[in-house]
Amino acid sequence: MNKAIEQRRKARLAPARIVGWGTIVLLIILPAVAMQFTSKVNWTMADFAFAIVMLGGVGLAFEMAVRANGSWAYRGGAAIALAAGLLLLWVNAAVGIVGNESDDINLWFDLVPLLALACAAGARFRPGGMAVAMLATAVAQIAVATVLQRQGHFTWVFSTIWSGAWLFSASLFRRSALHG
Repeated sequence: MNKAIEQRRKARLAPARIVGWGTIVLLIILPAVAMQFTSKVNWTMADFAFAIVMLGGVGLAFEMAVRANGSWAYRGGAAIALAAGLLLLWVNAAVGIVGNESDDINLWFDLVPLLALACAAGARFRPGGMAVAMLATAVAQIAVATVLQRQGHFTWVFSTIWSGAWLFSASLFRRSALHG
């Protein structure tokens, strides 16, 4: 009986997996196609490697989240957290948040998703612990903005948006923990 239920669950998730992995492949292929038509897109092999590692890593992490917990709230929390972390790292690597991507001060922002990952691992990816981990990540995001503001860099709008994403993720994980 359990095997039949598991097969039906996998069949329901198959279209979403195809869309998810197809989107990742498309995002990696698009710059290669664009480079054939314009000189404004000029990715190196390192850029493609970065994209493959980042997008593939997020895809694999989401696959693990889907398998770890059947709750839609948990999966939503994981999706929001992974998207926030990916976009934060990507924007920071592409153009930088303060100045440009080569300014060392931007490394502060790279610490935020690393903290999220460390806290999530410490919580063993359990819903209640994940809620606390994402709350801590939101606090860290605001702390980075505060430190940089004191140094004369305005990052409040950016950090408020990202903190909102971390808090939304925390609320979904909390919902999953409460209704588990």
